[in-house]
Amino acid sequence: MKVALIDIGNSRGIRIPKPLIEQCGLGDTVDLRVEQNRLIIAPDRPPRQGWEQRFQAAGGSTEDELLLDTITANESITRTGSGEPSAVGRRLAGFAGPDARV
Repeated sequence: MKVALIDIGNSRGIRIPKPLIEQCGLGDTVDLRVEQNRLIIAPDRPPRQGWEQRFQAAGGSTEDELLLDTITANESITRTGSGEPSAVGRRLAGFAGPDARV
């Protein structure tokens, strides 16, 4: 569908037909952004909307485990000043296998 840009004060805008507004679920405010040179107009939704329902639908797991439970918050996984992997980096490389790059 092609629509004409109209003057709105010092700005330009478009009129969005009511059926499109209803189909997209647009309310009084929208999320407006540019992606790959395209203007995206999306419904304005709160962050993480629907996450709680999705977590409940996924169900609990009795097999959950921490994969990196031995790493403390202050440890680094980057290389040291000498270029060698840090202690945590060596542990991660061992975890990921012998061919893993650190």
